[in-house]
Amino acid sequence: MVFGLKRKKAPAALSYEESKALAEGGSDKDRADLASREDLRPELLYYLSQDPSSEVRRRIAANEKTPGQADLILARDNDEKVRAELAGKIAELTRQENRGTQEKAQRFVVEALELLARDQATQVRQILAETLKSVANAPPQVIQRLARDAEDVVACPVLEFSPLLSDEDLLEIIASSVSGDRLCAISRRAQVGEAVSDAIVKRDDRRAIAELLGNDSAQIREETLDTLIDGSVEEPSWQQPLVERPALSPKAVRKLASLVAESLLEKLRQRNDIDKQTAEAVAKEVHRRVAESAPEQPGEPAYDGAEDAARLFKAGKLNGEVLGDAVLAGKREFVCHGLALLAEIDAGLVDRILKGRSAKGVTALAWKAGCSMRMALQLQTNMGGIPPNKALHARNGDDFPLSPEEMKWQLDFFASLTD
Repeated sequence: MVFGLKRKKAPAALSYEESKALAEGGSDKDRADLASREDLRPELLYYLSQDPSSEVRRRIAANEKTPGQADLILARDNDEKVRAELAGKIAELTRQENRGTQEKAQRFVVEALELLARDQATQVRQILAETLKSVANAPPQVIQRLARDAEDVVACPVLEFSPLLSDEDLLEIIASSVSGDRLCAISRRAQVGEAVSDAIVKRDDRRAIAELLGNDSAQIREETLDTLIDGSVEEPSWQQPLVERPALSPKAVRKLASLVAESLLEKLRQRNDIDKQTAEAVAKEVHRRVAESAPEQPGEPAYDGAEDAARLFKAGKLNGEVLGDAVLAGKREFVCHGLALLAEIDAGLVDRILKGRSAKGVTALAWKAGCSMRMALQLQTNMGGIPPNKALHARNGDDFPLSPEEMKWQLDFFASLTD
């Protein structure tokens, strides 16, 4: 026995006559307590499903012993809280369903779920989606409706996890101009097929493609992958998941070696699934880049990123495009000092922000320096240590996703920190 804890007393047994009297004439509290009992007769639970008190009906909706006929009444209840309680209960019971359930009782469950999947309240539909998203024996028609729901919070869990959605279903949904979070949800599914991957890539949604590349179980055709490698020059957030994808072909590895930032080039060289010839090609690219960054003539001063940035700034030739090239080349010192000059802040603050692993902080830094949101994304993924799926992306083309006030706050916050 555990001392200090009081065992919850089971409710005293009631006769049918006592229960009926309370259901018909008891106080609101008496009827609410009665509605929570598991030993109440089905006809009394049905009777209480039409009680004038919403709290009584809510408890009836939550009661697993409530008969299916009463659940159908509650599925049309005027109170959203009652319907939400019912949605949670029925969805959970469906998830745990015993396949020996009687056919008649199952019909009531399916009909109630269909009603709730059409409910006007987003919360009710969201509860269904979250609970049924991975359930293999959920009613298919309910899953199909939820997957096409008008609200992302309802559709996305089902699109990402439901085993009841076929490739044909997903292709139809993608073709219906679905984008944004929904396309990302489909990209994260386990075992995305080649046809679905192609459809996602054709939508040209940067975030969704980054999610797809980061999904090791997604099947992507060699031709499609080749196109994405080319596109990673303009969309650097794709480079890390490309480098980390399993079973890259030698052709893909060699092509990536010529494009990715230096930090990712080293990861590419360390892959243990590439053949000797490909490994030699990657090593050759590493040596080439090292040679390019070294002094051309004996006795020439070593490269100084700070001085080079200052020289270009003074000549009016330092801009976001120049910094973007330097980011891809891994020239951290040049980038730090270049940003500091353009943003008119201390280089130490720039370094602090880049080391802070804050997507908002790095985005604010790029904005302050007068760079584009695309440049901000390059900084986040290539120098800020921020994974592509955690990075901030542009809105409406190349608009910053944060307001000027938010970005000023981010800069003031980092400026207030001490090393």
